[in-house]
Order: sequence, then structure tokens, then C-alpha cells
Amino acid sequence: MSRDARKSQFFYGYVVIAAGFGIWFIGWGTFTPCFGVFFKPLLTEFGWTRAATTLAYSLSFLVQAAVAIVMGWLTDRIGPRAVLTVFGSFLGICYVLLSQITALWQFQITYALVGGIGVSTLTVPVMATVSRWFIKRRGLMIGIVQAGVSIGGFLFPPFSVWLILAHGWRTAYAILGIIALVGIIGAGLFLRRDPRDVGQWPDGGSEEVVKDIAQAPPTSLNPGLCLREAIRTSQFWIMAGLYGSFGFCRTTFTAHIAVQVQDLGFTLFDGANVLAVLTASSMIGRIGMGRVADRIGNRPAFIISFAATAIILGWGLIAHSLWRLYLFALVFGFAWGAQAVLRFAVTSEVFGMVSLGLFMGVFAFAESGAATFGSYIAGHIFDVTGNYQQAFWAGIGISVLGIVLALLLKSSERKAM
Repeated sequence: MSRDARKSQFFYGYVVIAAGFGIWFIGWGTFTPCFGVFFKPLLTEFGWTRAATTLAYSLSFLVQAAVAIVMGWLTDRIGPRAVLTVFGSFLGICYVLLSQITALWQFQITYALVGGIGVSTLTVPVMATVSRWFIKRRGLMIGIVQAGVSIGGFLFPPFSVWLILAHGWRTAYAILGIIALVGIIGAGLFLRRDPRDVGQWPDGGSEEVVKDIAQAPPTSLNPGLCLREAIRTSQFWIMAGLYGSFGFCRTTFTAHIAVQVQDLGFTLFDGANVLAVLTASSMIGRIGMGRVADRIGNRPAFIISFAATAIILGWGLIAHSLWRLYLFALVFGFAWGAQAVLRFAVTSEVFGMVSLGLFMGVFAFAESGAATFGSYIAGHIFDVTGNYQQAFWAGIGISVLGIVLALLLKSSERKAM
């Protein structure tokens, strides 16, 4: 194909971005935000403890972290389309099965195992594919795809509440299942692993442009450390602690904020709306703090985001009116979104590019372990004390720890050879 023909041809990478956005919109937009919406109806019908109920949500993160490594391996070998259409369907199957549960163990196994496998396909296969299609505009395109979780998280919780109030939680879960099955499989069919599969090049450019980028002088690049070298350094464990701090705060409060709103005397709709604001505002953090980080550096931006989390969790201790809860959601969501993007950027800055994917996978276990502990222990705290005060104090302490750990980070000293 001639160069002029390539230029006139529509760049399929934009279809890949639209498909990735749709997958994140439906997948992450329903899984994390909507858990809190269904929380109270399930407790009301079955009388389960909050700790036992959130255990399912907590364990799903461990399953997700473990299976995501396999999904990345499969993506490299059979392509993202096969991975998303086959294993991504598990999320829709999870919701359909949840509509039929009659016992706690059924809820825990379905949500943790089936749901965990489903959401394990949402990040690595999609982000690896986007990274192959875009080089010069990779950061922007990843941000656009990640915006799907913010918009989905803004729309699906109120929609789920309407379904629950109009038709019951079982029907609501079944409808979410159908949406997830059709949406994720449908979007997954549009994914292509590599631009060359359709006769194109990354960013819609030519082979010459791609070669120029690939052959750019490496003097400014930091190849970094391999995992074996890094694990012996204090920086490795500091970064693991940062991922854990992020995982604890994010999962603990996204899982419980909707039910906390209802505990304060407000409606199920109010809880869903607060959660929707929290999720939507994360998009501002993802995009806004990403741009700020380009100016002031990733680590200062990371410190600011943890400071914002600590302050707003302190505010959460006295947020007993609806406007205060909305303010809490707005700031917490912003800080959550900022940390979600910055943790990847800081990892590459500190450890370089040699084993970046492996580093992220290892740190994901630290994040998921803290997430599992945080959401479960918050439910246990409520079961024992009747409120979430100690959970908020724990979140404040861990956010302050995040600030300290970020201050201790240093970039890898290894220079390009």
C-alpha cells in the first residue's frame, strides 16, 4: 500500500480507543461503583454482616490481580479480541448469576471468582492494545479510555437504583448482566492487537515515522532496574507501600460510601448519587493531575493527591449533611483519580522501562492485598462499633503514610548505556 493510500485511509486506532472506552465504561462503570448500591438491599433481605458481604468484593481484587497476569500473557498470544469476548463475558455472567443467589457463599464465590475473572480482562489487555496503536499520543489516548470508568460510574449507580426500586435487586442484576455481556463482547470484537494487522502503523503514521521514533537517541531514557535488582532496594518496598496505600483508601471508601449515606438517614438514590459524583470526579483527577504532573513532576503531584485524601477523610468524620457528603465525594474522587494515573507514571520514573510490566504486576498484588483488607475491615468495624469512624481514622493514617513514602522516592540512578 502506498504512503498516500495510508494517509487517506481511516485510522483504525480510533475504533480501538472507542472500543476500549466502551469496555471501561461498562466494565469498571458497573463493577466497583454499583457494589455499594446493591449493598443495603442485600443486607436487608438476607441479614448478612457487612464484613461477610464486603469479603466478596475484597477477594475479587486478589482474583483479579492473579488472573490479570494470565490475561496479559494470553493477549500477547491470541490477541485482545479473543480475551475480551471469551473471558470478558464472565462479568456479565457474574451479574446474571448474582440475580439468582440464595445464600452468602453463593454471593461470595460468584462475585469474587466469576466477577474477578471478568474484570481481570479490563485493564491489561485493553491498555496493552492501546499502547501498540499509539506512541506519540499514548498518554492522551489512555486517559480517554480511562475516562470510561468515570462516566460509567456516574451513570450506572443511579440507573441501578431506579431498577432496584422499580423491579427489585434481582432484576437489576440480571439487566446489568445483559448489558455487560452485550456491551463487552460487542466492543471486544472491534479490538485489533496490532496496527499491522490491518495494514497500518501506530498513530496513523508511516513506517518511516515509526522507525524514527524507535531509533531516537536513548540518552534521555532511563533503562532502570530488573526485578531481581530492584527487590533488594528500599525504593521497591516504598513503592509497594504506595500502591498499598492507594488500594486501601480507594476500595475501602468506594465500597462503603453509598451505605454510609443511607446510614445517615438519606435515601438509596442519595447514596447512589454521592457515589456517582465520587466516580465522575475521578476523571478530573486523572486528566487534571496528569497535566499538573507534567509541570511539577509526578512525585509532587502524588504527594498533593495523598494530602487531599487525608484532608477529605478528616472532613468525612463530620460530613453528616448531604452537601458535605457531596463535597467529600468530589474531593475524594479527584484524589483517587489522580493516584490511579500517577502510580503508573511514578513506577516508570523510579524503576525505568526494563521490567515495567512485571513491576506493575507485582505492585498490583500489594495494592490488591491492601484493598482486600481495607474493604473487609471497614465492614467489620461497622459490625462491631455501629459506625465507620475508625475506618476513616485508618484511612487518614494510611494517607499520611502515603505522603511520607512519596517523599522518600528517588529516581533510578542507572543511565542509558
